[in-house]
Amino acid sequence: MINSMRVVVVLLSALLLASCSEPDILLADGKFSRFSHWEGRWIVVNYWAEWCAPCRKEIPELNRLHAERNSTGVVVLGVNYDALEGETLLNLVKEMDIRFPVLVNDPRLRWNVEQPSVLPTTLFINPDGELHKVAQGPQTYESLSRTLGLTTEG
Repeated sequence: MINSMRVVVVLLSALLLASCSEPDILLADGKFSRFSHWEGRWIVVNYWAEWCAPCRKEIPELNRLHAERNSTGVVVLGVNYDALEGETLLNLVKEMDIRFPVLVNDPRLRWNVEQPSVLPTTLFINPDGELHKVAQGPQTYESLSRTLGLTTEG
């Protein structure tokens, strides 16, 4: 009887811990991730929209930063301002040649940030998981690198 009670207590504890764990993050490509996978790294969260010309101009800069993730450790994530989902979002990501992961759900409340009123808007999350900076307007590779401390120029 005591052994069966222990099993029940262990199972209930495991279920409670699992329900308190960090929720999965759905990506546009249908895969899942978690912010805890990126602990200790800079995270760049970029808000973009199809109709935003400066966003289109900025995407290659973000693609370049994303391409260097193995050497810099920086995580680049996108958020579609219009909250598109499914095939519509996936097709748009392909059409706009976005090469970094795009989140289906907006994570801004995690850092107590209001919905952007200017596009593009970029959040810089430091390796401690705290909001470091909110940048409005298009960023260049150089401005992104400066904010992330990857370069000391200008």
